[in-house]
Amino acid sequence: QVQLIESGGGLAQAGDSLRLSCTATERTFSPYAMGWFRQAPGSEREFVAAISWVRGSTHYSDSMKGRFTISRENWKNTVYLQINSLKPEDTAVYYCAAGATDDGGFDYWGQGTQVTVSS
Repeated sequence: QVQLIESGGGLAQAGDSLRLSCTATERTFSPYAMGWFRQAPGSEREFVAAISWVRGSTHYSDSMKGRFTISRENWKNTVYLQINSLKPEDTAVYYCAAGATDDGGFDYWGQGTQVTVSS
């Protein structure tokens, strides 16, 4: 069973930058795409960004364009989410996810990493 392990969250101040990482534990894991979602307190989980594993094509939520950058290192089985100019409203649990096929769904989820941004 593939496990996705996130890291890089924590406390930050508004204007700071953070880079979240997510590593798949299975060496031979080759997803179709990996992505990041987030869930703020009292809100539903929302899509942030996704990246295709082979081509590296990226897709962002319209509201996330500009400050968020998704990237991957295939040989490390790792996907990253760079967040610049953090805002208090970025406070959320950030989840990594992987989709096994091109159906647009995500089949595997990480436990999440908390990002808290103070003003």
